[in-house]
Amino acid sequence: MKTAELYDLDFAQWAKENAELLRSGRFSEADIEHVAEEIADLAKRKWWALYSCFARLIEHLLKWQFQPERRGTSWKRTIAVQREHIKLLLEENPSLRPGLDSVISKAYREAAGNIAIIIGRSRKDFPETCPYATDQLLDEDFLP
Repeated sequence: MKTAELYDLDFAQWAKENAELLRSGRFSEADIEHVAEEIADLAKRKWWALYSCFARLIEHLLKWQFQPERRGTSWKRTIAVQREHIKLLLEENPSLRPGLDSVISKAYREAAGNIAIIIGRSRKDFPETCPYATDQLLDEDFLP
């Protein structure tokens, strides 16, 4: 069976066989089209991981700001963990840094919508754009 046919039948086996073909220099036998597609998807996964971390971070900063009576150590822990994950993602993928404004903007829209639902307020009660600067989001000591 050709490796291209294996792609839809057993992805794990497809990946194993293509890795071996590439390592052994047998490029003409590898499923280059799907390999290239999977490599491109790796970059997208890193972007989505960064987006997800920023969305969780912003959600908890908004909760911290808009529900001061419910502040606790679990929120502080979540904030710290998300900042650490963001820091590691950016260290390992510095090419994501120039796109931070876009990631943050999109993550804020999700976070504000989620928090509006969670705390029972209108989305209109929150700023239209992220009220926290990038430096604040990354600052381990910043809390609104």
